[in-house]
Amino acid sequence: MTTQTKRTIIYFDSGLYKALRTKSAETECSISDLVNEAVRLSLAEDAADIVAFIERSDEPDLSFDEVLRDWQQRDKT
Repeated sequence: MTTQTKRTIIYFDSGLYKALRTKSAETECSISDLVNEAVRLSLAEDAADIVAFIERSDEPDLSFDEVLRDWQQRDKT
């Protein structure tokens, strides 16, 4: 299977770039591969959050005080 790739320019904070270079050398993976995997994981996490949000959309809204009171009651039992 061949994967089509697109080229882009990304500007990294110098400390982050140094860390990427180090990890790239340690893992023998390219910086591009490391960045692709990080973006893939981030997007998958976002998708999972959206699914959870949709699944829970019918639940009632609770104030912070209501949640805190509930936790305190559960802690007493």
